[in-house]
Amino acid sequence: MFRSHVMVCGGTGCTSSGSDRIAEAFEKEIAACGLENEVKVVRTGCFGLCALGPIVVIYPEASFYSMVKAEDVAEIVSEHLLKGRPVTRLLYDETVAADNTVKSLDETAFYKKQKRIALRNCGVINPENIDEYIAFDGYQALGKVLTEMTPEQVIQTILDSGLRGRGGAGFPTGLKWKFAAGNKADQKYVCCNADEGDPGAFMDRSILEGDPHVVIEAMAIAAYAIGASQGYVYVRAEYPIAVHRLQVAISQAREYGLLGKDIFGTGFDFDLDVKLGAGAFVCGEETALMTSIEGKRGEPRPRPPFPAVKGLFGKPTILNNVETYANVPQIILNGADWFASMGTEKSKGTKVFALGGKIKNTGLVEIPMGTTLRTIVEEIGGGIPNGKKFKAAQTGGPSGGCIPASLIDTPIDYDNLIAIGSMMGSGGLIVMDEDTCMVDIAKFFLEFTVDESCGKCTPCRVGTKRLLELLTKITDGKGTMEDLARIEELADFIKSNSLCGLGQTAPNPVLSTLRYFRDEYLEHIQNKRCPAGVCKSLLQYRIDPQKCRGCTLCSRVCPAGAISGSVKNPHVIDTSKCVKCGACMEKCKFGAISKG
Repeated sequence: MFRSHVMVCGGTGCTSSGSDRIAEAFEKEIAACGLENEVKVVRTGCFGLCALGPIVVIYPEASFYSMVKAEDVAEIVSEHLLKGRPVTRLLYDETVAADNTVKSLDETAFYKKQKRIALRNCGVINPENIDEYIAFDGYQALGKVLTEMTPEQVIQTILDSGLRGRGGAGFPTGLKWKFAAGNKADQKYVCCNADEGDPGAFMDRSILEGDPHVVIEAMAIAAYAIGASQGYVYVRAEYPIAVHRLQVAISQAREYGLLGKDIFGTGFDFDLDVKLGAGAFVCGEETALMTSIEGKRGEPRPRPPFPAVKGLFGKPTILNNVETYANVPQIILNGADWFASMGTEKSKGTKVFALGGKIKNTGLVEIPMGTTLRTIVEEIGGGIPNGKKFKAAQTGGPSGGCIPASLIDTPIDYDNLIAIGSMMGSGGLIVMDEDTCMVDIAKFFLEFTVDESCGKCTPCRVGTKRLLELLTKITDGKGTMEDLARIEELADFIKSNSLCGLGQTAPNPVLSTLRYFRDEYLEHIQNKRCPAGVCKSLLQYRIDPQKCRGCTLCSRVCPAGAISGSVKNPHVIDTSKCVKCGACMEKCKFGAISKG
């Protein structure tokens, strides 16, 4: 038994910031102080508040140390672990009260409105130790379904819970399982989509890094429900930490008899394998993913037949994403009514979002469905940095749309997002401030989908490229009003005629920005001006002679020699030479340089 546990974030974000070195420093200092039998260092999963990494949490006090440096470790060990005095200056400032006492994390703005179900073990257990997962009720749900429930009862429980797929489309999970269970076959498969490809999305990766056993347990439950004996986790190779921890977890589950033959002595057989994806966004589409597992080029197949009838290797198959599976064991243990009591009428439970962009608290948040965008941005997210105004939020990645500031009080659930021209997607939520050009944002996401199109169908392969050319024409200052009509016509055609979800949703960022920010498109076309000052072809840098003090700093940093003027006299920018790099504006101490 240890009196204290030092939990060091081992997620990708904190690892990239050097958390491994911090964990090693703790182990070394703890040993030097003779505390190795009293204090244990644990590398755990993501705590959620990625903006403050590397993060270290010390229990039993739950002291939350943020932005920890290796040189801070000796002081934390000697003061906190040896003398029992938390180093308050190194703690997350919101956890330190005015009288210097330490508050609970649950009292902070970031955590107090969250409800962690899918993320319940992330940052709490050692993801590479099956015993710790079991200590937190791990594999109890599997034991319950195998010894107390019929497959039909399992499916009915998932149906009654209202759980919908967290991968984007929001299809009822229980209904998908019911379809597959009703199809007789000599072999069925259970698949997990961990091919998270949306820009700014890292929900599934974090669950696999922090709680891999929950996915294994849920997939075994799903296999029992539909009558499958083999499962595959399709995870992108760019997730090395997630892949490693998943493989460790699978080996441990096999060793404990929780995967393989005759699980819990019930005669139920189920095993799992990991398949690595090469980073193709289209392989997030279910039929393309299954085609890739089969060893073929990852391209979508026409539906019907749907995977529940003819999926992997032509056999009945179900596919859910990581977050969907992460909810299943808790639903089995706590009951369908418990899960259905959270969220909205048609969107039950919670949703994990990867909060990024122009926001103070970047990281992972898990909130009840129906929480407003304002709550996420202003309270949990901490608002927009540098006093800027909130302009829009992009949900659903390249498949989603932009939500304007006027709709910030929209409750977030599947149906509300679709109604305003966006979608849930897998859960990326990118916040934009007043300095964001919405035409440029639409172009950015379209560039992504053009690159990621598999090329199988003409509407997506050719249509998205033509759409991108029209947007580029507008951001280059060459657009016409006729181009807007062409964009809308082409976008509708791509949505209606593409083979899979990638093409069908590719125009969403364009259509949503046209719907809510048409004035910006008109400014680019009619006045050849980018209101946000982002589109380089439309930019001009100017020096205000009233503000310029003639310090010459701007001319010295200009890489193109475009600025001229003498000491203590106003300077001038030669726009024909200016490369629009912004170095002059960044260095000017008097606010004399503007762009527009």
